[in-house]
Amino acid sequence: MQFLYPQVLWALLALSIPIIIHLFHFRRFKKVYFTNVRFLKEIKEEKSTRRRLRNLMVLIARMLAMAFLILAFAQPFISKNNTAKTGKNNVSIFIDNSFSMMASSEDVPLIEKSRKKAEEIISAYSPSDEFQIISHEMKGSQLRWLSKDNTRSALDEIQLTPELSQLGNVLIKQKQSRPQEGNHIIYFLSDFQKSSSDFDFFVDSLSEINIVPLQAVKESNISIDSAWFESVVPALNQNNKLFFKISNHGKDDREDVRVSILYNGQLRPEGTLDIKAGQSTTDTINILVNTAGWQELELRVEDYPVQFDDKFFLSFNVKETIRVLAISDAEYQRYLDAVFGSMNNFELSKISPSSIRYDQFRDYDLIVLVDNPSFSSGLSSELDSYIREGGNVLVFPARDADITSYNNLLSKLNATTIQTWNPVKAEVYAINQEEFVFENVFENINRNLKLPLTEGNFQFAGSTRTTGEYLLRYRDGAPYLVKYARDKGHLYFCAAPLNRDFNDLVLNAEIFVPLLYKASYASSQSEKLFYIIGKDNSTTVPNQSGNDEIIYKISGMDEFIPSQSNMGKTINLGFNNMIDEAGFYKVMIDNEMTKNLAMNYNRLESDLEFFDIAELKERYTDKANIIENSLDTDMELLIKEKDKGITLWKWCLILALLCLAVETLLLRLWKI
Repeated sequence: MQFLYPQVLWALLALSIPIIIHLFHFRRFKKVYFTNVRFLKEIKEEKSTRRRLRNLMVLIARMLAMAFLILAFAQPFISKNNTAKTGKNNVSIFIDNSFSMMASSEDVPLIEKSRKKAEEIISAYSPSDEFQIISHEMKGSQLRWLSKDNTRSALDEIQLTPELSQLGNVLIKQKQSRPQEGNHIIYFLSDFQKSSSDFDFFVDSLSEINIVPLQAVKESNISIDSAWFESVVPALNQNNKLFFKISNHGKDDREDVRVSILYNGQLRPEGTLDIKAGQSTTDTINILVNTAGWQELELRVEDYPVQFDDKFFLSFNVKETIRVLAISDAEYQRYLDAVFGSMNNFELSKISPSSIRYDQFRDYDLIVLVDNPSFSSGLSSELDSYIREGGNVLVFPARDADITSYNNLLSKLNATTIQTWNPVKAEVYAINQEEFVFENVFENINRNLKLPLTEGNFQFAGSTRTTGEYLLRYRDGAPYLVKYARDKGHLYFCAAPLNRDFNDLVLNAEIFVPLLYKASYASSQSEKLFYIIGKDNSTTVPNQSGNDEIIYKISGMDEFIPSQSNMGKTINLGFNNMIDEAGFYKVMIDNEMTKNLAMNYNRLESDLEFFDIAELKERYTDKANIIENSLDTDMELLIKEKDKGITLWKWCLILALLCLAVETLLLRLWKI
């Protein structure tokens, strides 16, 4: 047992006063004469013994009452570690305000429980102590130290957020902001969700760490995790198949989960799904796109109480026309006319090599170069710029190609250069069906599928595996068609000319048509259907201004000006920490929309699995204090016992009053 004010114990010397009074208090007795003193002697002896016993008991009661009263002023306590915190306390409280704190305990969200527990923690300390209220956002204002009165408003500002900070990073911030004087005490109020609680507390004698787990009844949760179209980009006036993935994170099977979509302002039910416990399923919805331009689509599922992952937003641009530019002689343009002429939403432009206009390259989704004897340095530079900024180029070399000029372009794009012509007949043998161009084109490949046959080809100077990806290759493993991804665009290079004297590709519609079709759409492949808040923090838009003025705005739930980096023909827009609510946001310039963004919450917290008390003890018993039964615990009383031990002054007062009551009873009821 220890005392908060041990100097008061000197007052115990005052107990000698009643002892002295008792020992030296001689009462005079009046003599009474009796005829027979034998009976008087017996009575006198009996009363004297009882009086001495009563007086002794009264003395003991008085001394105990005084002793307990003095001990109460000394404030005794029992400490687990035999130490008590003295001086000023600097209390840093982290409140987990992530979406998993939507889960309920006794029909009250955990975020509300955490605020209440934080108030109890604050109440346990004195008005002279200072406090720090931190959440996942870790704003600069949250690192300031506040008085006890100002913490109430700081607690009210804590709201649910999509942002997630690893607890280890939070701890580092708390320790970095630690004052030089006073006790540094840290509290973590969290549900300690396994999917997001990647933390490592390290022992520090200057800081005390307290873990306060707030865990709800195990909730079931349904989440829409992702969505994608079967085709690269949805086609106009066609039914487009939309895939979506939905997961059951609970321990019970869920039946009749209702799914619906909101598209073009109309909410349309799409039926129900049965999902087994802990499993995911993928289903499809047909989307008919009637108008060109930016489309907004919202997937919905009905679930409660965790609802942040019940909606999934998609935004995509359906072009009215896919524009293709063919740079070749008239002899080869008829092959391209045959392919694109039957596609209503394709527009083919044809020019000769002598009529090239570089400033129009950006207006096309695909540029096809067929049988060009050489590339000028200017054309190579423009093609390099066009590809890196998101364009797609398909090259069929000429039989008499100037290898040096071709290699100049390939070198700019870090692609494998070509060597001399190899006049050997060869047959294409393998198709890369995992690559975008031929992905989902063939249900199965059988012997009836006719692949190109060439009478010669240009060999590559080295292995294409390190810089490119083969789409088609010969039986000996040499590449026939290679794709090089560079920045945002792609270069497709064929080892053989398109000329029928050397290559019968144009006679193989099963290969030639999907090649041109998918390569044309590849420019739209870089446009994201959706962005994840906290992960995808930027997007690119065309540079429509020749100066560095801030011209782009983003409007949605709020309107703000993003950070803007001029990248030449494109501008990178950064919106880190500026978007914290899921939904649709428009990129505006001069009151006109240039792009539509669909923002979704991170699904990291959809799985409601937590570290329980046993796991937390196993991990952190030697590094932190783990406070059990946190939802029902009186934090104020617990913290006072933790910091000052089990206080006994109240019991001392009770015992002092009890001793005084015993004294009173002895004096009044014990008649001599």
